[in-house]
Amino acid sequence: MAFLAIGALTACGAPQADQDPYNPAYQGVETHLLDGDLVNFRVAMKGARASRDVDAYAECAAAQYALIRGYGFARHVRTNVYEEGGLWRGDAVYTISAALPRGLKTIDAEVTAMACAENGIPMV
Repeated sequence: MAFLAIGALTACGAPQADQDPYNPAYQGVETHLLDGDLVNFRVAMKGARASRDVDAYAECAAAQYALIRGYGFARHVRTNVYEEGGLWRGDAVYTISAALPRGLKTIDAEVTAMACAENGIPMV
């Protein structure tokens, strides 16, 4: 019985990592057209909780870039993320296209851009 009471107190006690305030500082996006529909996005931010936050920032940049260029879709090719001294950097490559590309990691640029705006993630 005492074990259950301690477990209940622990669950209600100290805030967990997911409950900590999230205050990212987005440091900008660099875009580089590599070849035709292949685009490199380099992003930087402080305050990321994990690499998924950097991935999301790069995806938002790719979605907006696709829309600016008149395309509706993007496909994730790769993202490299690293952190040094509290500064997180992402180096992502996406293809952009007018039609839904083949592959598992495709994004609808318009839907993604709306989600990014709702979540306060800046775009290109």
